[in-house]
Amino acid sequence: MGQAAKTDSDFAGRWKGELGEGAEKLHIVLTITKLAGGEFSGQLVSVDQNATLPMEKVTLKGDAVRFEVKAVGGLYEGTLNVTRNEFAGTWTQTGVPAQPLRFVRSTEESRAEDNAAPKAPEGPKTKPLTAFLDVVVPIAPTAFQADGKWHMVYELHLNNMDRWDYRLTKVESLSADSEGRSLVAYTGPELEAAMARPGQPGTTEKAKLGAGTVAIVYIWASVNSADGVPKAIRQRLSVKIGTYPEEMTIETAPLAVGRGVIVISPPLRGDHWLAGNGPSNSSGHRRALIPIDGHAAIAQRLAIDWVRLRADGKTFHDDEKDNKNYYAYGTEALAVADGVVTEVKDGIPENIPGENSRAVPITLETVGGNHVILDIGGRHYAFYAHLQPGSLRVKLGDKVRQGQVIGLVGNSGNSTEPHLHFHLEDGNSPLGAEGLPYSLSSFEVVGHGWGWKAADAKEPAEVHKNEIPLEDEVVNFAPNP
Repeated sequence: MGQAAKTDSDFAGRWKGELGEGAEKLHIVLTITKLAGGEFSGQLVSVDQNATLPMEKVTLKGDAVRFEVKAVGGLYEGTLNVTRNEFAGTWTQTGVPAQPLRFVRSTEESRAEDNAAPKAPEGPKTKPLTAFLDVVVPIAPTAFQADGKWHMVYELHLNNMDRWDYRLTKVESLSADSEGRSLVAYTGPELEAAMARPGQPGTTEKAKLGAGTVAIVYIWASVNSADGVPKAIRQRLSVKIGTYPEEMTIETAPLAVGRGVIVISPPLRGDHWLAGNGPSNSSGHRRALIPIDGHAAIAQRLAIDWVRLRADGKTFHDDEKDNKNYYAYGTEALAVADGVVTEVKDGIPENIPGENSRAVPITLETVGGNHVILDIGGRHYAFYAHLQPGSLRVKLGDKVRQGQVIGLVGNSGNSTEPHLHFHLEDGNSPLGAEGLPYSLSSFEVVGHGWGWKAADAKEPAEVHKNEIPLEDEVVNFAPNP
């Protein structure tokens, strides 16, 4: 008998792999979907780290498999076998040696299909009166500057209130003026990568909303100058309803765009600070939608994990299990503005550095480790997390001055190594408020990425004023006085 023809559809599905060895082994699950336009999209779940990350640029050319995971600086390249049930190759990640990684098709797929929900009824037969899609923007964007451009960052919460399946084909942000300029548009794999399905991490087609289901679209719109920032924006969504052949278009009411973000001083001094998980549309902080006290918010929308790099590109020397060997450890965390201390937490022991090492169970009380919150006015609260136990220099109710030492950088709470987690938000809660943009008064950009070495430094360094660093930029702050 002849060999069955190979098809791209053989690549779609659920795949399992194991990265690393021994106690550091990570179990990886991929869900790859072939979209209506023939492209692929996917998501990667690191089971042991409880992390779900979008895959970008997923391709199958012949037997060659390739995809990127920009949120962690990852790239995979491999080869699909003849029987289409396995592919093997190499995983590379910024600052980490390349590792072999093999995936096998999950045998759970057939069982999942057997237990699948019943199909939605076919239809509608005639053009619907309207699309019953509820579109909510939980917090309007305020434009901020980064890397010489102006950015508007916000989310769309979508609820399919109909009995038919809905399929989003395009989501676009437009200026609400007479020109109706397109600010950003997502289609195909880009739309899949910009979406999430809360409570349904294994969803293979995030742009397909079953009856009564919810989705999130993470919007990041950029313009080249302050003059290009619109006074208001509106959303245009294209959707197919059930089996009805024509697309329908939804346009939302205008939404005012805020201007004039707060300018603060840096929370640290010194050189070679990497903006880990910093502002981008795919970082872990950007997607951290968490319900607290009955309200879902993204306190970490523009948060940064400040990790300090040595000249050789590493964050530590000698024994990597010793916190004191990390370049960031013991650095002074500074008040970014005059303010009042509204929350303090101390006494949480430090972790041994490592992906799965935590000194205490992680709860809402311990997730930030030893931390401080400052009310700096105008409904802006500065959150400092993972400080050393016993290092806090302030107490509840204290009035602080800009530049005053708050505490020392440590490795407490939900932390893998010594670093400072910092963000601004609109309420006095580590995670139960909405994250806000801001500008740092001044910093220098000297490079980019984990593993950056001092020998790679930009000459001269790029001086940025009244901006916020973007994900994985390496920056210098003013030295200690």
